[in-house]
Amino acid sequence: MLEVLIGAINHAPVSKVEQMETELRKLSQAELCQIRAWLDDLIEDELEFTPEFEASIQRAERDRSDGKPARVREPEGK
Repeated sequence: MLEVLIGAINHAPVSKVEQMETELRKLSQAELCQIRAWLDDLIEDELEFTPEFEASIQRAERDRSDGKPARVREPEGK
């Protein structure tokens, strides 16, 4: 009975992420860079540009062109 339990533990299903991690470790640095660029593009394409976000970008660009220093957000609790 114990052997059956140990066998079941050793053959536990592997998540898709774990499978991908295993495959990614087999790639060269150049191939990893290609994957990274593709992931960056994929994530960027899925970002939602709300009107508020676009307005904040325009405000920051105006401030920079007016010579105002960049506003830096401090973590809460400081």
